[in-house]
Amino acid sequence: MTMNHISERVENLSASATLAMLQKTNELKAAGVDVIGMAAGEPDFNTPEHIKEAGKKAIDDNFSRYTPVSGYLSLREAVCEKLKKENGLDYDPDQIVVGNGAKQELANALLALINPGDEVIIPVPAWVSYVEMVKLAGGVPVLIPTDPDNDFKLLPGQLREAITDKSRMIMLNSPSNPTGAVYRADELERLAEVLVEHPEIIVLSDEIYEHINFTGAGVPSIATFPGMKEQTVVINGVSKAYAMTGWRIGYMAAPKAIAKAVTKLQGQYTSGASSIAQKAAEAAYTGSQQCVAEMCEAFRRRRDLICDLAADVPGWKTSTPQGAFYLFPEVKALLGKSANGKKIATSGDYVMYLLEEAHVACVDGAAFCAPGFIRLSYATSDDNIREAMRRIREATEKLTDE
Repeated sequence: MTMNHISERVENLSASATLAMLQKTNELKAAGVDVIGMAAGEPDFNTPEHIKEAGKKAIDDNFSRYTPVSGYLSLREAVCEKLKKENGLDYDPDQIVVGNGAKQELANALLALINPGDEVIIPVPAWVSYVEMVKLAGGVPVLIPTDPDNDFKLLPGQLREAITDKSRMIMLNSPSNPTGAVYRADELERLAEVLVEHPEIIVLSDEIYEHINFTGAGVPSIATFPGMKEQTVVINGVSKAYAMTGWRIGYMAAPKAIAKAVTKLQGQYTSGASSIAQKAAEAAYTGSQQCVAEMCEAFRRRRDLICDLAADVPGWKTSTPQGAFYLFPEVKALLGKSANGKKIATSGDYVMYLLEEAHVACVDGAAFCAPGFIRLSYATSDDNIREAMRRIREATEKLTDE
C-alpha cells in the first residue's frame, strides 16, 4: 500500500503529542533509562476496591453480551442521579449516552452536530484532541487565545467577538487540561449571557476533571444557567475521578434530539461500551465517594509541592492550577539559550532537552496551541515529583546564553 491510499481525513490529522511522548518514555524505560514520566494525563492510583469488585462480579454474573448502544439503563439512571445530586441538573435516562470514554462522546457530539464549514470556537490553551476532532468532523476550529494573567479563562468580550454567522459550537473545559484553570460561577454566568443570545451555538462542556478541584467550592456546569441546558452537551466520565482510565467509560448528557442522534451514530461504528466496565462505572457512581475525596486531597498536596519546587526553576513563570493535575509553566525566557552545543529555539526543543538531559518526560505546550509553555502532570508520587523537579532545575541551570 502506498501513501496515496491513506485518506486525506487521516493524513490531515496530527498525532496525539501526549501519547507520542508516552511511547518515547516507555521505549527509554525499556532500554534501561530511568525516566520520570510527567506526560501522561492519568491518575497513578489504582481503581478503588469496591469498583474492581463490581467488575469481577459482573464477570461472574455473566454480563458478557452486547450492551444497549446508549448504555445499560441502570448506569444511565445512576448518571442521572449523579447529575441531579451533584450538579442540580435534571435529565432522563434517554438523554444520557454512555461510550468508550469521554473522548468518544466528545467526538460523537462533533460528528453528530457539525457540518463541513461550521465554526467551532475553542479557547486556547486546549486539550490536544479538540482541534483534531473538529477537523475530523469537517468543522473549522476558531482558536481564541486566553491570557495567563487571567488564569487562561475566556472573557465574554472575546466570545462575543469570535461569534460569526458560521459559529455552531464552543468547546469549554473546566477544570482545564492543560492549565488547571477552573471557571467560577460568575464567570460562566457571563459567558452564558452571551450564548443564550445565540441558540444556534451548542456548548460542548467537558467536565471530566470536575472532582479534581482545589477551589473549596464545587465546579459549576454552564448547563445550570438559565436557558443553557437546552444548548449544552455535558461530557463526563469515570476516568479521572475514580482512577479508571483503562476501563474506558464516559458519557454525555444532552437534549433528547442530540442524544438520539449520537445513539444512532454510535450504533453504526462502535455499538455499546464494555459490559464489565459499565457495571464497574455504575458502582463508582452509586458507591462511597470517599475514594474521590481522598484522591483529590492527594492531588492538592502534590499541586502545592510542585508549585513550591517550580519557583526554583530559572526562567519559569507559573500560575497556580485550581484543578486537574497539571502544571503549565511559561518557558519563553529560556528560548534562545543553549546547552551541549544545542540551541533551545522552541518549547519543543526544551521538552526534548529535559527528556535527554534530565530524563523527565513532559509535553510541549504547542500541542495545546500554546507554544512557549510546557505541561507536566503531577499525577505521580511525591518522591517522583521531588526528583523530577530537582533534575529539571539542574538541567535548566546548565542553559547559557552562548
